[in-house]
Amino acid sequence: MIRKIARNILTSYYKPVEKFVKDPLETQQQTLNYLLEHGQKTKYGIQNHFTKINNDVDFRRLVPVIAYEDLRPWLEKIIVEKQTDVLWDTPVRWFAMSSGTTEDKSKYIPVTRESLFNGNYRAGYHMLGMYAVHHPDSSFILGKTLVLGGSQQTNQIGNGIYTGDISAILMKNLPAPARRRRTPESIALIPDWEEKLRKLTDYAIANDIRAMVGVPSWMLILLKKIVEETGRSIPDIWPQLEVFFHGGVGFLPFQEQFEKIIPTPRMRYWETYNASEGFFGVQFAPESKDLLLLLDNEVYYEFIPAGEWDKAQPETVPLGGVEAGKQYAVVISTSGGLWRYKIGDTIEFTSTHPYLFKLTGRTRQFINAFGEELIVDNADRAINEACRSTHAKITEYTVAPVYFGDNNNGAHEWFIEFETPPSNMNLFAELLDESLKKLNSDYEAKRSYNLSLEMPRIRTMEKGTFYEWMKQREKTGGQNKVPKLSNDRRYVDSILQYIDSKS
Repeated sequence: MIRKIARNILTSYYKPVEKFVKDPLETQQQTLNYLLEHGQKTKYGIQNHFTKINNDVDFRRLVPVIAYEDLRPWLEKIIVEKQTDVLWDTPVRWFAMSSGTTEDKSKYIPVTRESLFNGNYRAGYHMLGMYAVHHPDSSFILGKTLVLGGSQQTNQIGNGIYTGDISAILMKNLPAPARRRRTPESIALIPDWEEKLRKLTDYAIANDIRAMVGVPSWMLILLKKIVEETGRSIPDIWPQLEVFFHGGVGFLPFQEQFEKIIPTPRMRYWETYNASEGFFGVQFAPESKDLLLLLDNEVYYEFIPAGEWDKAQPETVPLGGVEAGKQYAVVISTSGGLWRYKIGDTIEFTSTHPYLFKLTGRTRQFINAFGEELIVDNADRAINEACRSTHAKITEYTVAPVYFGDNNNGAHEWFIEFETPPSNMNLFAELLDESLKKLNSDYEAKRSYNLSLEMPRIRTMEKGTFYEWMKQREKTGGQNKVPKLSNDRRYVDSILQYIDSKS
């Protein structure tokens, strides 16, 4: 009886999904109308003539597409100047910290009560509903859910204004019924990763864990520690464990490791797409990792076609204008007070009935294999600082991830061609690492105690290697550049193949 009640509760969460899948464009139009109604009397809405907007065409014509650099002055009005009704017409009490830009170590993304409850939490219910409708035998709601969130503790930065990792903000504001089924806040929000890992291990071993939520790289570290501490297998410790809801980074590099450490056919993996700016997609069916775009979570979507990404004011298309098989950058307007905001992610729709998609990367070169969100500017500035301090000079470089293995955690492998090499390569690597930590808060968190990311690995290239490699690929000339960062190993593997062919 209890199992049946639990199943009915979970499957009831699917009804709103059925509704917006049936009428996606009308759902988005209603969302836009709702957002504009709340935005009209804000300072941002007044400056951008929201009262003159009658449809989505007017919206695209009157309101600019913005990036974080454009948003920063408006955030200062809220945080520094204590102004109200700046971006949204209810108070902004929380700011989610995300990886930084060229100027800032961290970005501060506004979070309102509406975006929290009608966006993030509602999307979480959609996730549960989509999983349960495909797995009617599910019983994880009867046990505990192990939640491994970010490492940022919440901090007060003003009168009633707080910052923190989005997972910490979500944890802080969870409704009471959900709190009882999840990792206690007193453990989940411990800022020291080593202490958190120890207490999470003790908690997990002592409880009936049936579901897990988190980033694959961090969760894998925890599971390995639990196996090491107990000398038992995960299925032996938690015989009712059935699902891992994961997101933040691609799962593919970690899949083999998870299947090794949880060797049971009952285990399932369910993908999500959430970020500091919102919760946008959930795996739609067990046979495919394609994500369903969530349309009733107070997010209005637009999409920038490839070829427009680098323009100051790119052309965008609404949901009704997208085509399957084409690349788009995502633009969002939300009840958090983000208006036509470029989040930097790129997607490809695999279906428009319903709207299914897959994440394809970022509009800029990056590495986010472990949630570190390293951008080219971080890498350039860090390697320049390491060169300055060691009197080294470089000709070219490229960086790629080293994935988790049986005997190693993740790392970044730097292929560097030096004009003048440093006298001490270990010191060079240490300085590079320290500079990256100072520039990027997400990298700094993932490097804590060498548990997710190990020290950078430096591989020295002979002089001329990059030029000859580019020449072999017919990529010479001013318009062709060595890719600085890649989120996979295709470039470095190609370089290694070229080196092997020479020898």
